[in-house]
Amino acid sequence: MCEQPEGLLNFCRIYNLYEIILPSWLSSLTYLMSAITLAFAVINMLIISTALYTWFERRTLARFQSRIGPNRWGPFGLLQPIADVVKAITKEDTVPESADKIVFNLAPILLLITTLLVIVVIPLGPDSFMGSLNIGVIFIIGVTSINTIAIFMGGWASRNKYAMFGAMRSVAMLITYEIPMGIAIVGILLLSNSLALSDIVMSQTIPFFIVQPIGFFVFFAASIAEISRTPFDQIEAESELGSGFHTEYSGIKFAIITLAEFMAPIISAIIITTLYLGGFKGPNILPAEFWFAIKVFILIFFMLWIRATWPRLRIDQIMNFAWKPLFGLGLFNLFATAIEIIVFQDNATGFISTSDYWIISGINWMFAIVLFFAITQIMGSKNKEKIKHSYEANIVR
Repeated sequence: MCEQPEGLLNFCRIYNLYEIILPSWLSSLTYLMSAITLAFAVINMLIISTALYTWFERRTLARFQSRIGPNRWGPFGLLQPIADVVKAITKEDTVPESADKIVFNLAPILLLITTLLVIVVIPLGPDSFMGSLNIGVIFIIGVTSINTIAIFMGGWASRNKYAMFGAMRSVAMLITYEIPMGIAIVGILLLSNSLALSDIVMSQTIPFFIVQPIGFFVFFAASIAEISRTPFDQIEAESELGSGFHTEYSGIKFAIITLAEFMAPIISAIIITTLYLGGFKGPNILPAEFWFAIKVFILIFFMLWIRATWPRLRIDQIMNFAWKPLFGLGLFNLFATAIEIIVFQDNATGFISTSDYWIISGINWMFAIVLFFAITQIMGSKNKEKIKHSYEANIVR
């Protein structure tokens, strides 16, 4: 019941009438239905975007390689993703006789769910409540780490030595690259002084990829490795391991794995946009959501450009790249950021001014140029020595 002073008696009567007509359980149900509707819309938007991305990637790779690409189904081949889905669904869904069927069936679902969950905490606009989780960064790190478990589940449950070897090698690579990625994220957290993605976006008076070029490079390279894209695509090293951990998958399960694989670059570009490119920030000539989409598209195209032009690395080269250049650069970026915050941070407000951000950017870019030049020289000289010794050994033989 509503207990109010004499002057608010009418308000009490209206409130009690509202309680009778619309009880509290109905408001909870409305909230639940709204959440389900929003999740349905976001998930389907992401799946449709992934389908369009598969078409865009195949057409763009064809242009890079002087081919035509898919052009039969629909105008310019736009209906090719639908044809691929229908084909995958109608294929026979085979399961190895010796496979652990429960784990075998759960692996693709877990891989897709973890990929979709990341979008929950991404602020797509200034008034988006999706990024309001105060531990959004930790949520992303935790959820994306589950992909490692899903990949190992698929390889182990298949009871296939090639799938198992592919899963083990992929897990080793993914765990390795999570370390420099986590170190790069710490630099962002120091600058923004928050774990919430919405706060990180709002704190970027200057996009953090300008302020932290070394951290951006480390995070970007580690992200490409985490989603197993060229030149780090050891999950699908066809020339060595058949089809990697999903060698035994077919039908709809293979389609789900492929969906998660093609969705990964989009999710990775969304995370990088949020952390380093200012998220939805941009001039007022376009809505904030449009700026977010434009930045994501630029990153996706850049990843695709790398895939079309770079050769695949060997597994030993991939591991060395993580533990030597990336790990060292990540540590240097972390300590440099901590020192710069001590020097430039305003003790009263706890923030850094825009002018000081530009000074920090200049310092960090000088460090980046020197370090990148030194690393390329060191790694290049080592590769030349290996090639020389290999050539001399062949002459002796």
